[in-house]
Amino acid sequence: MRKFSLPWVLALAASAAGCSFAPDYQRPALPVAASFPAGEAYRYGEPSPGTQNQPAPDIGWRDFFGDPRLHKLIELALANNRDLQVSALRVQEAAAQYRIVRAGLFPTVDANASRSRTRTPLDLTSSSQAISNVYSVGLGAAAWELDFWGRVRSLKSQALAQYLATAQARKAAEISLVSQVADQYLAMLAYDEQLEVTRKTLATAQSSYKLAKLQFDVGAGSELDLREAQGVVEQAEANLSVQTRLRAQAENALVLVVGSALPDDLPAPLGLDDQSILADIPAGLPSDLLTRRPDIIQAEETLLAANANIGAARAAFFPKISLTGQFGTASPTLDGLFKSGSAAWSFTPQISLPIFDAGSNLANLDIAHLEKNVAIAQYEKAIQTAFREVSDGLAARGTYDSQIDAQKRFAASQQRRLDLSNLLYKNGAASYLTVLTAQNDLYAAQQALITARMQRLTNLVDLYQYLGGGWIEHTGDTPRPADAPARPVAATH
Repeated sequence: MRKFSLPWVLALAASAAGCSFAPDYQRPALPVAASFPAGEAYRYGEPSPGTQNQPAPDIGWRDFFGDPRLHKLIELALANNRDLQVSALRVQEAAAQYRIVRAGLFPTVDANASRSRTRTPLDLTSSSQAISNVYSVGLGAAAWELDFWGRVRSLKSQALAQYLATAQARKAAEISLVSQVADQYLAMLAYDEQLEVTRKTLATAQSSYKLAKLQFDVGAGSELDLREAQGVVEQAEANLSVQTRLRAQAENALVLVVGSALPDDLPAPLGLDDQSILADIPAGLPSDLLTRRPDIIQAEETLLAANANIGAARAAFFPKISLTGQFGTASPTLDGLFKSGSAAWSFTPQISLPIFDAGSNLANLDIAHLEKNVAIAQYEKAIQTAFREVSDGLAARGTYDSQIDAQKRFAASQQRRLDLSNLLYKNGAASYLTVLTAQNDLYAAQQALITARMQRLTNLVDLYQYLGGGWIEHTGDTPRPADAPARPVAATH
């Protein structure tokens, strides 16, 4: 029988290091159109000065948002948001898991020392010594797998891809957080303005009620007009309670997203009309999303992990070769451990060949292929979702300005209608029902206008996120790696 030396076996293992049964990876084709939709809904004006047609990932969030109060809120969220902290911990967890799998490529060497004391009956020993001692010290490597078929390397590649996917998930979480803070902040500003409109509507309703009561008291008005005026006041008071509640709940939601109580020294807020949010960021091509969107990169890394897992499943059909070895010294006496002739070693190659497993390996291979097919579908769905989000954002950007202009004109016409209705009512030329209807329509028009202005701004924020913006702080910053810890946010410039 031929004996194999350790150096020969190691050389053979090294020569087989390039063997892998993982399929060659090919990125799936884009399951969307080559360009974003075009048409009347997607038309937008010329880029504003200073943007220089920069894509979203190259624009820092401090430059995208112009409100100093919002800047501070984003700073607090990046430092305190618990979901973001969990995402960062998941990255560290995935990194540790990758190191565990990677360690399987190398032998595990342990130092050991032992002493054994044995008593043997005299009739079972050829010597006169019934009690024997054995002392030993050495280094040992246990069951190191020679990765001839690339099983361990495939598992390492899988763990690496899973780690990178987790890092991209954290990046996506941070980008989403910037957008969430801005959206919630804008919603709170909208509630502030709606509260102010509701208070003014209540004051107007109270003045109309006083007039109706005065006319009723002197016999110049009907009780119907009086009760209608009273109903308007009560409805306005109910609306005020609703708006007050929604405003408080919006602030609570903002506190949750930020991850801490809002400081008292925050800069003064800007109104909706004073928000300077960049509106003319170019969309580019759908293929650009492959490198801009961390959720798409995450989906592709998951696909790469599934692809590598096929290699590990295929390698399971081949023999598994492992080595166990130990080198040290052994002696019946403690002082003889390091004397000449006390060296001891053992070398145990082991080969395990799967013969019958009741179809387990084949089933694992089938599962690996199915998981890859699932990952392909999820990757394609991520691209389709991104395409739809950007397309919807572009359609909204192209239509909100004209909607708001029309809504402004409508609110102005309803204000004029209310003024005329009040004039006619005071002169006895119209019933209070005319005033009531005009008041309700004006209130609805004003609320709708505020909502439309808020939705226009939140759409711009969301479009910034959909295009991959929100990762860097200042325009011109070098983007940090997806797995890098969040660096302290600099003070507002």
